Amino acid sequence: MRIALATCRDLPDWEVDDAPLHEALRARGVDLQRPAWDDPSFDWSSCDACLIRTTWDYTERCEEFVTWAERISALTQLHNSAEIVRWNTHKGYLRDLESNGLPIIPTRWLEAGSQVSVARELSVAGWTRAFLKPAIGATARETLRFDADEAGVAAAESHLARVLSHEDMMLQPYLERVETTGEVSAIWIDGRITHCVRKVPVAGDYRVQDDFGAHDEPAAFTSEQRDLACRIVESVPGDLLYARVDFLESDDGDLLLTELEVVEPSLFFRHGPEAAEALADALCKRAALKA
Repeated sequence: MRIALATCRDLPDWEVDDAPLHEALRARGVDLQRPAWDDPSFDWSSCDACLIRTTWDYTERCEEFVTWAERISALTQLHNSAEIVRWNTHKGYLRDLESNGLPIIPTRWLEAGSQVSVARELSVAGWTRAFLKPAIGATARETLRFDADEAGVAAAESHLARVLSHEDMMLQPYLERVETTGEVSAIWIDGRITHCVRKVPVAGDYRVQDDFGAHDEPAAFTSEQRDLACRIVESVPGDLLYARVDFLESDDGDLLLTELEVVEPSLFFRHGPEAAEALADALCKRAALKA
């Protein structure tokens, strides 16, 4: 059985979190390939399946990446599917989840090319501290935390003048608890939650990625929180193999969905090695069904 784990050309040497998955697949006799998703020389049809993993450069070439996923789907199994990739790469999918009654962070959706008065938006929403993020993005790219005072609004207006000219943005209330309790995530593999993690930024920061010095650790979800994470995953249109459900706490301590990552999420196998075994089993089982 030959399986490709799609990656990118400039993957950093320090990225080793997927090593348990590599070992689990090789232990099952898999001929494991790790091509860059945009490598024109790789024969995707030679593989029984392709699992999207560390394609970290796709956010700058999103439409090209989605087109690649659609093309690969005609050559081999793709997990998750091209339909899910197209749906999930733009954070507008959160509106679909909200319409299903799921708790997302309150969001004002700002369309590329539009004229936006940040002061007016904040006044309507009643927010005293806010957060800007792109609708297509990762690793805190083009994000901004700001206060609803004169200086903060001016900084936000300047930020939007540069970014909103060419991409959609999201305006949200800034959830202060990210600085203390961090972001919590449930990792879901083939029908069940395998483990949960907490990502905590350095003091005074909001960025929960280890690129910015944040640390991560195992987390415990209550049964109600696990049920919420499962409901979110189960609302996705299509067949999922893996997902990561990210939450921030509101001021009241309720979990609000910040992202549902079903394209190339870090799955934090270092905190749940059994998840690597579960993903390897599920992937091999599906790849064996290749027509």
